[in-house]
Amino acid sequence: MHTKKLAVTGVAALCVLALMTPPAQAGDKSVTVTVMGTSDLHSNVLNWDYYKDAGYSDAQGNTVGLAQVSSLVERIRAERGADHTLLFDSGDTIQGTPLAYYYAKVEPVTETGEVHPMARAMNAIGYDAVTLGNHEFNYGLPLLATWIKQMKAPVLGANAVDEKTGQPAYEPYVIKTMKVKGEKPIKVGVLGLTNPGVTIWDKANVEGRLRFTDLVESAKKWVPVIRAQGADVVVVTAHAGDNGMSSYGGDLPVENASAMVAEQVPGIDAVLFGHAHNDVPQRFVTNKVTGRQVLLTEPGRWGQRLSTLDFQLTKQRGKWVVTGKSSTTLNTNTVQEDPKIVELLKPQHDSTVGYVNTVVAKSAQELSAAESPYKDTPILDYIQHVQVETIKQALPDNELPVLSIAAPFSRTAVFPAGDIRVRDVAGLYVFDNTLMAVKLTGAQIKDYLEYSARYFNQLAPGAPVDLSKLTNAAGTPDYNYDQLSGVSYDIDVAKPAGQRIAGLTFEGAPIPADKEFVVAINNYRQSGGGGFPHVTGAEVVYNAQVEIRQAMIEYATAEGTIDPSGFAAANWKLTRDGAPLF
Repeated sequence: MHTKKLAVTGVAALCVLALMTPPAQAGDKSVTVTVMGTSDLHSNVLNWDYYKDAGYSDAQGNTVGLAQVSSLVERIRAERGADHTLLFDSGDTIQGTPLAYYYAKVEPVTETGEVHPMARAMNAIGYDAVTLGNHEFNYGLPLLATWIKQMKAPVLGANAVDEKTGQPAYEPYVIKTMKVKGEKPIKVGVLGLTNPGVTIWDKANVEGRLRFTDLVESAKKWVPVIRAQGADVVVVTAHAGDNGMSSYGGDLPVENASAMVAEQVPGIDAVLFGHAHNDVPQRFVTNKVTGRQVLLTEPGRWGQRLSTLDFQLTKQRGKWVVTGKSSTTLNTNTVQEDPKIVELLKPQHDSTVGYVNTVVAKSAQELSAAESPYKDTPILDYIQHVQVETIKQALPDNELPVLSIAAPFSRTAVFPAGDIRVRDVAGLYVFDNTLMAVKLTGAQIKDYLEYSARYFNQLAPGAPVDLSKLTNAAGTPDYNYDQLSGVSYDIDVAKPAGQRIAGLTFEGAPIPADKEFVVAINNYRQSGGGGFPHVTGAEVVYNAQVEIRQAMIEYATAEGTIDPSGFAAANWKLTRDGAPLF
């Protein structure tokens, strides 16, 4: 990650990189407009790690939160002139930390009438437009509607379409007008596009209500509308990465389509994108229709970066024309938190800190997730154990064996010896997934495990075991490596992907291809997240919308103790040509 960025004042010099037509002529009136952008804030307001109950820190020296974004925004407004600056966001705003969880589930703003902390902070900072991310839909449409109502800025999502009417369910775009002394005003149009993957990832919340159309086709529809209304600059805020790939199958429109939008849709000056959590200071894409350069930038995640886009507009034949553009990303660790935002959010922050420090049980020993991606660890077995017990209690008449699937979401999670608090459980299970159960056969389970085992890079005979190169093959994230409890198996990393599962047994015997099992699984995986085989079409036998993290908290509270002697079972291991790797 880039930790040193170009100084704000040096940005204008980069305009020469953006070859635009027509060039400015001597004597033409020119104005610079600055668009600032955030994305993937994931409900980080203060520079705080709720899982560690301490200030946020990482190895790169990054900080997080809107309070620091606010200080940087104020600085740029002061330098450039607030009347020539705008502030946009590209989505994933109201989910991601215990702060968001607390005001969605513990004291829901839909019931209390309290202002959502992200609305409170963004309103105070003065956002001009915010776009929907896929995680906006995690807590259901009523919470989303409440947050949108509380926001002073328009919340955009042109390609989130009402299933019944076919009309946009949210505002598609907004046009902001800037006054220029002695001249006609400058109009900046912003089109908001969200991620088609919501169809899969939040199926339970949107099915039958919303559908999500292709980003390119949606932009082709709306950009001409925005231009026809006199926009001099058109910015697309897209909650989609820029690599043109998807984490799901080909049935849905492309997930990471931001560069495709820039290439294929004429009339766009820049794309402020998100979703991928990358720091992209400046990238240019050539539009295939016009041959013009389109500017792209992504401001990382969690408020660690602020994108700044500078547009030079020149008055030509009575019209404002973009004659230069550039962007960079600024590190928010260069400023202090805005005390106004800190003070404003303190009551809600304090309530959340109190909640995450609630003791739920005692652990007999320290349990760490550090080795979970490549070893069967007791702390991950605890997730499996709670999922199995929850399913068994919910299905008293079930006579099939109950298995469980879980992935290593965090390598830093620890259950300390002694008191276990809400934040310890939340730090292990960081996603707001709900528990489901499906029926799978022995043959389907074998396929599923082979697919999951693609996560490991192939290891040559005799080669040293380098943990930094063993996992995450082809960029597969840890959360897409599923482990299965209730059966035993080996993963032979000397073999090519698709031929790695060996010794697959149930209760000591090989599993017949047609033997049926009930398998505990999370809703993200069952709905197609990660593209695992068989599960989306499997018979669902349990779906009570129970949050897995909450089930773990309640189970720990009821038991009072977490003792691995009661649930830990080393049922899988990595091998190389049949010999254990560790």
